[in-house]
Amino acid sequence: MKKHLFLLLLIFTNIVFGQTKKDNLAEKIEEILKDKKANIGVSIIESNNRKVVDIKGDDFLPMLSTVKFPIALTILNKVQKKELSLNQKIFIKKEELLDDPTNWSPFKEKYPNGNLEVTLEEALSWMVSHSDNNLTDILLRLIGGPETVQNFINSKNFIIKNNEEDMHKDWESQFTNKLTPNEATKLLSKFNKGKILDRTTTKWLYNAMLNNKSGGNRLKGKLPKNIKIAHRTGTSFTNDKGMTGAINDMGIIELPNKKKIIICVLVNDTYESFKKSEEIIADIAKVTYDHYTTN
Repeated sequence: MKKHLFLLLLIFTNIVFGQTKKDNLAEKIEEILKDKKANIGVSIIESNNRKVVDIKGDDFLPMLSTVKFPIALTILNKVQKKELSLNQKIFIKKEELLDDPTNWSPFKEKYPNGNLEVTLEEALSWMVSHSDNNLTDILLRLIGGPETVQNFINSKNFIIKNNEEDMHKDWESQFTNKLTPNEATKLLSKFNKGKILDRTTTKWLYNAMLNNKSGGNRLKGKLPKNIKIAHRTGTSFTNDKGMTGAINDMGIIELPNKKKIIICVLVNDTYESFKKSEEIIADIAKVTYDHYTTN
């Protein structure tokens, strides 16, 4: 009898642990990252704050335009404290629209002559949903610069010193603003739970991130078209050696079962092609999505 119980226990243990190993999300992601010519940090947590993947999660990696998420948090905090208003007017001077072809600015493409008024809400939309660099710097000046964002986020795992203009001065300057992947998912999770902003401003920013026009081949790249992702991307230059400094995406994936997954993938110093680097992020999102919708 004892022998039979032992055999049953052994079979059960093999099934359980074998299945766990087979369905281990971190191992699947490690397989995606294997042999990739890049430094990649990944952090994934469930909406209940349970961390499920931590690959170089405490390494400092450059943010690039993902920094526009904490900048938006800082601005909207001032809105809810009545220090700013979404309806207030901001005058955009022509000279503030920098004449730099490397400085991404769809606002400048639409309004090349500047010298017009927009509301703070419109300016935030250009920054968050369109990743406009000129509007980002105008908004940073409005709130007192990067130091204001640093003080609001108040984390040793987050560093912001440069605005967009500064980040475009030379190759190294784009890497000054850094955070860890685990800090990114922690920040996104707190935001998602309404622990940073009030309900109104949380909803506004979440919808703006759902409408993000950039990075369609990253987290969203291989997921069903109806899946909603509130995300923020970041992209650096490629140097003459074929290395791209950063290709990033981080956000909140809404699953069909009403769960949410918080995910950050930072692809740093990549010698993979731009297309393949984006595909790394897409593959990680896809295997994560499949893990939670098929298991």
